Amino acid sequence: MADSTQTAAATPRPGKRQRLLAAAVELLHQQGVQRTTLADIAQAAEVPPGNVYYYFKTKDEVVTAAIDAHVQQISGALAAIDARFDSPRSRLQALVDLFTADSETVTQYGCPIGTLCSELDKRPAHEAFPVADLMHLPIAWAETQFRALGRADAHDLALELMAAYEGSALLSNTLRDPTILTTAARRLTHWLTTL
Repeated sequence: MADSTQTAAATPRPGKRQRLLAAAVELLHQQGVQRTTLADIAQAAEVPPGNVYYYFKTKDEVVTAAIDAHVQQISGALAAIDARFDSPRSRLQALVDLFTADSETVTQYGCPIGTLCSELDKRPAHEAFPVADLMHLPIAWAETQFRALGRADAHDLALELMAAYEGSALLSNTLRDPTILTTAARRLTHWLTTL
C-alpha cells in the first residue's frame, strides 16, 4: 500500500497560470467582476502579485480567460453527457441533474454563468466580452437533443429549459433557498417525461 504522503508529494502542483485562472474563476463567481482585483486573485492563487502581470496584463485579460475556462468546462460536461447517455431524453435529464448538482453554491453566489453574463452585460459596449457563448453552448446542445426527439419547436424548448434553470438559480440565490432549485429540477424532469 502506497504511503499517502508520497502520493501527495508526487502530485505536481498546478502551474502559476493555472492557479491564477482557477482563483479568478472562483473569485469572479463569489465576489463579482467589479469587486475582484488582480491582487485578490494573486493572493488566492498563492502567487506573488507582481507575477500576475507575466500571465495577464489586465483584469480584462483575466476575465476573458475565465470565460474561456467556463466554455471549456461546459463543452467538457456536455461531451461527457453525450458519451455516457444514449437517448436524447436521458441526456436532457442529465443536464437538469447537472444544473442542480451544486445547489448550495448556486444558492450562495448565484449561477456562475448567469451572474457573469449579467454583470458583464452592464459594461460599456466597447468592453464587450464573449459571454453570449456561455449561453449559446448549452442552448444549442439542448436544441440538438430536442430535435432528436422529433420536436419541431426544439429551439424554443431549449430556451425554455435554460430560462427555467437560470430563473430558478436567480430566485434561489436572491431568496437564499436551495429548495427552489431542487423543486425546479423536479418540475423540469416531469416536463421532459411528458414531451
